[in-house]
Amino acid sequence: MLEKLKKIKSDVIAGFATAVFSIPEGMAYAKLAGVNPIYGLYSGIVATIAAAMTTGTVLMVSTVTSAIAVTTHSVLNIAGIEPANASNALFTLTFLVGIVMLTLGLFRLGRLIDFVSNAVMTGFLVGVSVIIIVGELGNLVGIAGHQEKKIVEIFDWIKDFHHWDPNTCLIGFGSIVLMLLLRALPKIKEAAALIVLLTFTLVVYLNHWDTVVLISGVSSVANSLPSFIIPDFSLMPRLAVGAVSVTLVALTQGTAVSTAIPNPDGSEPSHSRDFVGEGIGNIAGSFFQSMGTGGSLSRTAISVGAGARSRLAGVSSGFWLIVLVLLLGRMIEHIPVASIAGVLCVIAGGIIHERSSDIKLIVTTSLASTLVMVATFLASLFIPLQWAIFLGAALSLLFFVYTSATKIRLVQWVQTKEGYFMKKNVPKRLSLGQLIILDYEGNCFFGEVPAIKKLMPSTIGVHGSVIIWRMRGCEDVHSTFLKWLKRFVEEFHSGNNQFMLEGVEPHVMKQLKKTSIIESIGKENVFPAHPGIFVTLNRAIDVANQWISKHS
Repeated sequence: MLEKLKKIKSDVIAGFATAVFSIPEGMAYAKLAGVNPIYGLYSGIVATIAAAMTTGTVLMVSTVTSAIAVTTHSVLNIAGIEPANASNALFTLTFLVGIVMLTLGLFRLGRLIDFVSNAVMTGFLVGVSVIIIVGELGNLVGIAGHQEKKIVEIFDWIKDFHHWDPNTCLIGFGSIVLMLLLRALPKIKEAAALIVLLTFTLVVYLNHWDTVVLISGVSSVANSLPSFIIPDFSLMPRLAVGAVSVTLVALTQGTAVSTAIPNPDGSEPSHSRDFVGEGIGNIAGSFFQSMGTGGSLSRTAISVGAGARSRLAGVSSGFWLIVLVLLLGRMIEHIPVASIAGVLCVIAGGIIHERSSDIKLIVTTSLASTLVMVATFLASLFIPLQWAIFLGAALSLLFFVYTSATKIRLVQWVQTKEGYFMKKNVPKRLSLGQLIILDYEGNCFFGEVPAIKKLMPSTIGVHGSVIIWRMRGCEDVHSTFLKWLKRFVEEFHSGNNQFMLEGVEPHVMKQLKKTSIIESIGKENVFPAHPGIFVTLNRAIDVANQWISKHS
């Protein structure tokens, strides 16, 4: 009983630490999305509680992240949402994101996220981080209108140096310096953002700097809980594609959480189960003024570092945030926008720094992955993020297909006098009356057929020979491969030769029968897979030698 109480106490404390951290981050990320800062706080309440109770990764904290926020902003812009409809569109987008996540999870499609490679996510997150920094340059110095500009317009910001407000500059750049200093102190680095915002809010208040823009000058914040709303279903067609892009970003980040944070009981987290939990969180949150949410590595790390031991930590963080919003809601209006901009710049710089090891790894291991990373990075800078993540995912898929179609092997197995087999290169040409065993290491994928043709030995003018083609482990074959196989077998047989398939899996056997290709090869020349690895191979060799003896 005492141990159980200690566990509950530890989770409640972890929830409080997460809730406190969620105040500056939530507001900052809502600002990135171009919506009321209070929605960033609301995103850590209902959505976080619902997800904490249902995700497969027990300690995952699901809430809004910088990448989700920036992508959300892009989606709302592309959809052409009018300012009057911005809030309704935001909550509708959250609902759609939840539906997509839940659908993927229920259909156990968690493996799909594996097609968003590390190279793509690295390029995307670094690009998003650069956009965040560039977008906050105007707020750092008190210049309106620069927060939407891209990297190419940094020069305009520098040229407007004479318009910079000195007090705002002090707040903005001071926030960056203080944030960096506090982050270097292990004991308080997690509270750095909160300390920075409180410090510079006090500085502005005591000095009565009217030129410094406060949150109140952007939007009002009330000491109240999120109200119940119903998503605007009429906006769904305009937001559907964007919802998929936000989902892709959110789920990929969530996968990083499940990889980095093991379950306390040692059980393996399921991506599909995480999808279900994050989806439920978004659907529930959309009715209570939440932005789109997903697994947050930073917020989960805060929770775990503060002693989280069960789902209660994530649940309690949502309830703690309710208390803090009720107590501090009005105080939020006095926070200077420049201070939030400074915090965001440091957070974005931290993401770039954290990804530096991934960048080095990608550059040193694969040219193709490097090109994919760079392409995704550039795309995130110069095209809407909604399409940038799709482009990155498409590049990942194309790279996977290309690799699958080109990195195949066709080797010759040669049996030694001692009875074991050795692998050798396939000869350029078959000899008369030769028995050759070919081991195909691939996926029987349609894109592999051209490579297979090049690797096959020439059979022109050959007769009295036998090819044993090993297919053990190949679970499926495509029509392009079967079409080539049938044509090759017929040509090979026309020269008075024999072709055999060995180690054919049950599903492939059904395909051969349905397509009548087994008739072209001959049923007696197709050897089904056997639990004993060399049982069917030795049987095929015996039959092949008998055939050669008869036709020599």
